Amino acid sequence: MAMGTTAPLAVRMRPTSLDEVVGQRHLLGPGSPLRRLAASSQTAAGGAASGQSVILWGPPGTGKTTLAQSIAHSSDRRFVELSAVTAGVKDVRQVMEAALSDRDLYQRSTVLFLDEIHRFTKAQQDALLPGVEQGWVTLIAATTENPSFSVISPLLSRSLLLTLEPLDDDDITLLVERAIADPRGFDGRIQLDDDARAQLVRLSSGDARRALTALEAAGAHALEAAATESAGDDEDGDEADAPVTVTAEALASAVDRALLRYDRQGDEHYDVISAFIKSVRGSDPDAALHYLARMIEAGEDPRFIARRIIVLASEDIGMADPQGLVIAAAAAQAVQLIGMPEGRIPLAEATVYLATAPKSNRSYLGIDRAIADVRRGDFGRVPTHLRDAHYPGAKRLGHGKGYRYAHDAPHGVATQQHLPDPLVGVRYYEPGAHGFERDVAARLERIRRILAGER
Repeated sequence: MAMGTTAPLAVRMRPTSLDEVVGQRHLLGPGSPLRRLAASSQTAAGGAASGQSVILWGPPGTGKTTLAQSIAHSSDRRFVELSAVTAGVKDVRQVMEAALSDRDLYQRSTVLFLDEIHRFTKAQQDALLPGVEQGWVTLIAATTENPSFSVISPLLSRSLLLTLEPLDDDDITLLVERAIADPRGFDGRIQLDDDARAQLVRLSSGDARRALTALEAAGAHALEAAATESAGDDEDGDEADAPVTVTAEALASAVDRALLRYDRQGDEHYDVISAFIKSVRGSDPDAALHYLARMIEAGEDPRFIARRIIVLASEDIGMADPQGLVIAAAAAQAVQLIGMPEGRIPLAEATVYLATAPKSNRSYLGIDRAIADVRRGDFGRVPTHLRDAHYPGAKRLGHGKGYRYAHDAPHGVATQQHLPDPLVGVRYYEPGAHGFERDVAARLERIRRILAGER
């Protein structure tokens, strides 16, 4: 392990070329924009910096900084890094002036990597425009928020937007094994047992930085413990050179996080999501939040959780509180826009709302009954007065004849048949007695009497 540096493991292991980058295969294929940008010459004709500015949008730990530095190193460009958290307009202008000077005096182009560009105000982003427009710098901006909402239109239109995805389990495993073996990392001084490796991959949740940070903590802890034990052992032997094994328990202790028995590919995955759904259905927000927390901490895809919440809102809350589906869909959109870890908040809000809402599965039962009839062949022709009457020849066939326009009828309900003849009188939707559906039940009863021609 490179002990002579205080740089974090994630920084020490950062690739210096695109060929070393793990993940983001959809952005790194032959002839891709990033490959062309890395391979482009120092300056284009007229002295302008070559290479199109790009905006990298993706979750934390997916390689935004790594890609920017790899591009800069691949072509020996001058690389300048600013963080929108600490930089201001003055810093941006200084970079632009230095880039212009380098271009004119040394024919050397500059890559400006701006991290968290979404934190820049409109005025601060405006300060970037001249340098981007004139080609003084190749801007590579990184953001975890949707650029359509966080980046000004002029800058967005002058940049190529590339979306990064969370790393998959194989990618994280490769990074971890590389950090264990590489001299920049642990240089083979530690090894992970199978459970620890699986747990580390799970805890990373597609975030390379999180995985390497946890590995660094666990590895350092294991080496310190081994050194202490060795100091008290007077016997010499070859075992001193053997790698120290990091167990799942040691990993959990080192990263100060509970070791969750949760397998995204196995039985526990289905058990936890099942318990989550049944807790919401059972109107127990505390239990629902517990299972939500277990999924989040185990690295479950938040989009999967959001999709299940939408299904819950439709299947188990339904017409008892139609606002539940609105809340669930809004939570899913919020997670997509802001990502994690902040996405846990709208997920929790939707979970609590649905758990405490009145429940009804009558819409769900109704569509399943209707589908069952259709699959059995229990259907007839569409009544003539409901058929499309807009195409030539339709009126000659009697289509639309006798149709009553509901808006012209008293109460907005016209007395007429809508179901095919074989199904007249069949009821698929029977409202329940909870929440908003109580009102629906009373109104629907009046509507059905009108449709039947009753007073």
